[in-house]
Amino acid sequence: MSPLKRFFRFNLVGLLGIVTQLTTLFLLNHAFPRRYLLTSTFAVEFTLLHNFVWHLHYTWPEALENRTHVVLTRLLRFHLSNGLVSLLGNIAFMHIFVRAAHLPVLFANALTIACCGLANFLLAHRWVFPQTTAAYDAGNKFQTHQFQ
Repeated sequence: MSPLKRFFRFNLVGLLGIVTQLTTLFLLNHAFPRRYLLTSTFAVEFTLLHNFVWHLHYTWPEALENRTHVVLTRLLRFHLSNGLVSLLGNIAFMHIFVRAAHLPVLFANALTIACCGLANFLLAHRWVFPQTTAAYDAGNKFQTHQFQ
C-alpha cells in the first residue's frame, strides 16, 4: 500500500475517532454529570482503543498478528506515541494558536488536530507498525516489479 493511501486511511480512522470520542463523552456526561475529568479520560482511552483496532485491521492490515505479546507491544507503543502526542500536542498547540496567535478556538483546534495527526501517522508508520509495513511494502514492490 502506498504511503499516501495509508495516510488517507489513517485520517479516515482519525475522523471516526473524533466522532467516537465526542459521542462517548456526550453519553458519559449525561450518565455521570459533573464528572467531566473522569468521563473525558475514559472517552480518550476508549477512542485510543477504537483507533488502534481500526488501524490494525484497516490502516495496517498486514500487521495483524496472532501472537498476543506482539499485539500488546503495538498497543503499548500506540498509547505511548499517539496517546501522548495527542494529549501533549493539544495542550501545546492550543496554547500557541489561541493565546499567542489569537486564533478562534475551533479553528485552532482544527490546526492542532492536523499537526498532531501528521506526527501520529509518522510515529505509527515508523514505530508502532514498522516491521510489517516495511516487509509488506517490500513484498508489494517485489511482486509489482516481478510482473512488469
